[in-house]
Amino acid sequence: MYSIRNFLISSMLLISARYAVVSIAAYAKPAATDKPATTVVLVHGAFADGSSWNKIIPLLQAKGLKVVAVQNPLTSLADDVEFTNRAINAQTGPVVLVGHSWGGTVITQAGVNPKVKALVYVAAFAPSVGESSLDGVKGYPPSPGLANPVADPSGFLTLSPKAVATDFAQDLPAAQTNLIATTQGAVRGKNFEEPVTAAAWETKPSWYIVAAMDRMIQPDAERAYAKKIKASVLTLRTSHVPMLSRPQDVAAVIVAAARSIK
Repeated sequence: MYSIRNFLISSMLLISARYAVVSIAAYAKPAATDKPATTVVLVHGAFADGSSWNKIIPLLQAKGLKVVAVQNPLTSLADDVEFTNRAINAQTGPVVLVGHSWGGTVITQAGVNPKVKALVYVAAFAPSVGESSLDGVKGYPPSPGLANPVADPSGFLTLSPKAVATDFAQDLPAAQTNLIATTQGAVRGKNFEEPVTAAAWETKPSWYIVAAMDRMIQPDAERAYAKKIKASVLTLRTSHVPMLSRPQDVAAVIVAAARSIK
């Protein structure tokens, strides 16, 4: 009888102890081990819109990155920086800011946002403080793709379908260049004359993709930009749109920038 009583008491004590442990665990505050996810904010260039990143987005998402493609109005540097900052400020974690072409000028200014931890320039302008996009390409031969833009009465520029096919995206099939020409955003011509008042690359790590066959920004100008900002450099033998002709390579650079964030 004594053994049975002891057994029952021991069993009850064990059950009570287990219940207490479960109760404590249920109300214990979870350990804060998960860091906020890194977000890649993609900024398109002139003569383009957010769809220029369509091949990049799924590749980045497959690596576990959150991705936001900004739809900038191309109406002024200030407007594009405002739209980009709106996207940056909406994120809860660190941001990798990526800019193509004119988008490089935008991220140079917007990248001073404290949430931005790394910059990636894709065949892009990277002006210094007080410089405009055009200032950085002075001294280089004129770019064939900008020889004859189509200007409307308000001073907004577009590219003809022929210019898109021969100078903007000459390494893409006709079906794709047709889509680019059809969906392009009209850019205010004066944008390229507006100077930046801050240069994020001065204090933040940068990566630069040089498009060696570029006919919109001279490749030598791109190499000079990359050297000036002390970027990690990848050179691809592509047109002005390596994110469309070599998306895997461009995505790999962006992922490397994201993984560099501590």
